[in-house]
Amino acid sequence: MFYSFLRNCARLFYIIVYKITVIGAENIPAQKGGYIIASNHVSNNDPPVVGITFKGKYTFMAKEELFHKNPIFTWLITRLGAFPVKRGAKDGAQAIEKALESLKNGRIFVIFPEGTRSKDGELGRAKSGVTLIAAQAKAPVVPVFIKYGRKKFRREIQVSVGEMIPAERFDVNIEDKKVLKQVSATIMDEIAKLKENAPDVD
Repeated sequence: MFYSFLRNCARLFYIIVYKITVIGAENIPAQKGGYIIASNHVSNNDPPVVGITFKGKYTFMAKEELFHKNPIFTWLITRLGAFPVKRGAKDGAQAIEKALESLKNGRIFVIFPEGTRSKDGELGRAKSGVTLIAAQAKAPVVPVFIKYGRKKFRREIQVSVGEMIPAERFDVNIEDKKVLKQVSATIMDEIAKLKENAPDVD
């Protein structure tokens, strides 16, 4: 109940401050959990923008620094499903376990395969984490591309949603790092297609 209240508050804020257009809304799953959203990453607004586009409860990784901004912000993003990840950490086993647990519990797991924000809007290479999680959870992946217009009041934001990639595509040997990278690259290919077809924004 409280989660829904916070989510609705976030939705109201973003509807007032931004002009959000969803392209490919028919690709948004009817199910409210148990799948992964893989999106490009260009702004700190990306997680909440995804969160108000899809229906369900979310879990997403957030850089550790965000949890040290102020107590209220930390409390808010934690209640909305965020958990901290230390950038550059060699052992991401704990983060993977939290992702798998959230999917098992019927949540939507949001991940940015590139691992960091793009400063120029160009897509980078995907890390192996998205495929590693999808393979172990036997979960499908929905590709998403987010595009922002000029900075102004009611700034335009486009959210392009691609067709769900079935879980069978991630039935791979998770010990094979080369295969993990190759499959993750195919996810970025789907995001790239959404980028190519995205209309211009003001």
